Amino acid sequence: MGEDAVVEARRRLGRIGVGLMTPLAPAEEWRRAARRVEDAGYGSIWVNEAIGGREVFTQLGVMLAATERIVLGSAIANLWARHPAAMQGAASVLADAYPGRFALGVGVSMGAIVEQSGQTWSSPLARMRGYLEAMDAAVEAAPKPEVPFPRLLAALGPKMQALAGERADGMLPAMMPVEHTRRARELLGPDKLLIALQPVILETDPGKARAIARQAGAFSIPGSPYIGALKKLGFSDADLADGGSDELIDACFVRGDEAAVAKGVEAYLDAGADHVCVSVFQPDLASSADQFERLAPYLLND
Repeated sequence: MGEDAVVEARRRLGRIGVGLMTPLAPAEEWRRAARRVEDAGYGSIWVNEAIGGREVFTQLGVMLAATERIVLGSAIANLWARHPAAMQGAASVLADAYPGRFALGVGVSMGAIVEQSGQTWSSPLARMRGYLEAMDAAVEAAPKPEVPFPRLLAALGPKMQALAGERADGMLPAMMPVEHTRRARELLGPDKLLIALQPVILETDPGKARAIARQAGAFSIPGSPYIGALKKLGFSDADLADGGSDELIDACFVRGDEAAVAKGVEAYLDAGADHVCVSVFQPDLASSADQFERLAPYLLND
């Protein structure tokens, strides 16, 4: 963690990466998808985690071993899934084994997911602060990577964003409007990483695209951190009801043909993001890779 990690990450990540957020699939399918994304020219692949099921560090290890240059990141590694010393140790092992190719995103998840795992939800800000302190205390016992890895926080609200600026190398907010990215960059300043995790929908019919977006259900989960963040941006309870108003959906999801998607993603870079991780709504890894290959000539055309 530190200035060197930020500089190195910016150099290696480039402008655009992808999120592979598909549920359980055989390891060989993950290897094939990762190689296709790398061959298409993207700078990164990010994988998410709940609690149980697909363990994120093991998953990233499989994909790092199957690829040659692309950066692999956790978006996010759930802090409720492991002890902070285990988080520090796992990240350090991967960063040591694959110099410059690993990025750690840490998040507090949601109360409903945590309670379902049999744990007791508590203040996310206090939990994150204490967790980061415990990770720092475990640094000396962990491997020492040749290239430092960046530590990023899944931060939507201003208090978690401030903590990201204080105790991390930056942040990776997900599924937020462009205005959120602009405000986040103002808060972070120029010396921290800002990675926007942005879902895109290759669909030119607005009604069909919005229906796909509403299936994500992110705005209807009780206690969802997205709700509070969007209200701070001026959206109302009415906007958040029934899966999200048209205005809300259009603000949080990039849609259209390849050129329109590229223009929408570019807006996040113009607003201050260092890197945009795009994800697609597809039922399996192969069809996700198909869409990333379709988008590559548009998204990666500097």
